[in-house]
Amino acid sequence: MTAAYCTFGCKVNQYETDCIQELMERNGFVTVDDPSAADVVVINSCTVTKSADVKLGQLLRRIKRQNPEVVTVVTGCYPQAHGITELISDADIIVGEANKTAIPELVSEFLEKREKVRSIQPHKKGEAIESMSLTKRADKTRAIIKIQDGCDRFCSYCIIPFARGRSRSKPIEDVRSEASKLALQGHRELILVGINLSCYGEDLGEYDLSDAVHAACLSRADRVRLGSIEPEMLTEDIIKKLSQEEKLCPHFHLSLQSGCDRTLERMKRRYNTDDYRRLIKLLRNYFPGCAVTTDVMVGFPGETESDFSESVEFVKEIGFAGVHVFPYSEREGTAAAKMTDSIPKAERYRRAEIMSKAAEFGEEAFRKAHLGQTVSVLFEHEKDKDFHQGHTKDYLMVKVPKVQDSLWKEIRNVKIISCKDNCLYGEIINPVAD
Repeated sequence: MTAAYCTFGCKVNQYETDCIQELMERNGFVTVDDPSAADVVVINSCTVTKSADVKLGQLLRRIKRQNPEVVTVVTGCYPQAHGITELISDADIIVGEANKTAIPELVSEFLEKREKVRSIQPHKKGEAIESMSLTKRADKTRAIIKIQDGCDRFCSYCIIPFARGRSRSKPIEDVRSEASKLALQGHRELILVGINLSCYGEDLGEYDLSDAVHAACLSRADRVRLGSIEPEMLTEDIIKKLSQEEKLCPHFHLSLQSGCDRTLERMKRRYNTDDYRRLIKLLRNYFPGCAVTTDVMVGFPGETESDFSESVEFVKEIGFAGVHVFPYSEREGTAAAKMTDSIPKAERYRRAEIMSKAAEFGEEAFRKAHLGQTVSVLFEHEKDKDFHQGHTKDYLMVKVPKVQDSLWKEIRNVKIISCKDNCLYGEIINPVAD
């Protein structure tokens, strides 16, 4: 039988889908790209925003319309947070967050009995992370490793702690083993991800994020990269230890959400702008020239024009290498959804546009600082007939004129010559990988 996979949301979800696919293949299912041609379709859902829910429902209906006989599986954050709602009730199999590895078995059960399967297990305090491991990531340049799940922070706008449960960490020996296997499969860069990555090891007692990075760096991979990090658990001691790992890419996606202390307090974030500013200084001291990227929310309930202006000025001050700007979206079940001083949606989008323009100055300055430099580039799948493309260690896109059919998964030194259209252009200066 054949199976197709659809993923919404973050890199954690991407990793889990990859693991489900690998388990399905071990159970005899052949992967196909087209859901309309598959016997089984697995949809890994996200529920961070209401629009993600809408897209999930639309996709499920479209798949059923195009392929009425297909077996549909809906798993992930949506069913775990909201249960069996009308949005997903037509799915043949619904699985929560705690037992995604059981999906091949549940599919077999459905095929045998032709009875709908509902398997959502409630999260429990002290539960262990679900045992998941990936041995390959076919046709991908980078391999993702989930090392942490869940979050204990309960920010006022966020549904994720209800969907993902409490923070829990992958055992350090499992991180080391998985990293080694993925590197042996030819992945030259490994990305460590989690729901609240900086909390890694908090439940293990004797480890922290730097230990997980070290375990990954022991593999044959050339690069190790961190996913999104929350600021409050990133200490100077951890940053110092991270700086001693030569393979660690100097790119830190440090979530901000707002550059206004009043808004951060209403969001129930556990830091203020002074704390964040100090962290940026530490990162730039230990990793000179590093890329710091972030997320910024605008239009949070009660955000005044003055609060917004303060946030804009803070973003300008820091000078991020990249900023993901997004308007606030209500999530039923969160504290923020009950706040009465909401911002009109048109105003949220207006502020998002202003914030994005303000962020462009720092982004452009960071790219232009690479002009004339020689950088290491990991090349990706060929997408252009005239150029090879890849990313630097600090995750800037680089294009170079074609020198051969493919440079996929090769690492070359490139001298940067120009900068345009949010991209660096250069020429390869060494004929072999560094």
